Amino acid sequence: MEPVFKALADRTRRDLLDRLRERNGQTLRELCEDLEMARQSATQHLDVLVRANLVTVVRRGRERLHYLNPAPIHEIEQRWIAGFEQPRLQALNAIKRQAEEYAMAETIPTYVYVTYIHASAEQVWRALTDADLTARYWGNANVSDWQAGSAWEHRRTDGSGQVVVRGTVLETDPPHRLVVTFEDSPDEVREPSTVTYLIEAHQEIVRLTVTHERLPNADMYRGIAQGWPAVLANLKSLLETGAVLPQSPWEMSPAHV
Repeated sequence: MEPVFKALADRTRRDLLDRLRERNGQTLRELCEDLEMARQSATQHLDVLVRANLVTVVRRGRERLHYLNPAPIHEIEQRWIAGFEQPRLQALNAIKRQAEEYAMAETIPTYVYVTYIHASAEQVWRALTDADLTARYWGNANVSDWQAGSAWEHRRTDGSGQVVVRGTVLETDPPHRLVVTFEDSPDEVREPSTVTYLIEAHQEIVRLTVTHERLPNADMYRGIAQGWPAVLANLKSLLETGAVLPQSPWEMSPAHV
């Protein structure tokens, strides 16, 4: 956690994180607007945030978009806050959430989560696309032939065969990139959101970036902001230890902490 605390110790870097919290997915030029410093200095601060895994960079054509990555903050919260002040903070957060509801309703931000896994790119790809493996760490099975244009389904494994989420495979480039639509309310007439899995291997580890965009409302954003960290923590545990976490992380609530 030392790089995280070092990154957060600087006011300018905290300001950059606040800018991304207000509007995720900004270019360097957008982040530098109204900053009283040279672009080179801002780039150096962003490099510190990237090394601390607090900011992730996603390339879109010629642009480099910067996203706030909540994973390190989540780890701090779990280690030092969850077991002590959770009930009181939960009440304060409920008030804050209501105050921000109206602002978020206009523009729903893109959600980006980055995790590093001690595995090969092929192993991560298989974990994302194999029905039996997804059933182990996700609780439900992701079923498809994973070809562009094919359907995919998130099916319950309790024998009912009920489809919880469905979508279409938009892009597939094994073992590097997978893009799918994500429809968790198929009965509602609305444009589906999109999930992009980016797998980048470096020696013995993999950087997995999950980008969930085109979210329809604030409720879904809050839901996936809690769901993705839990699912990906379970995936990481399965690949690195051969077993999922001893408790299902998405079933945890403040009452269980």
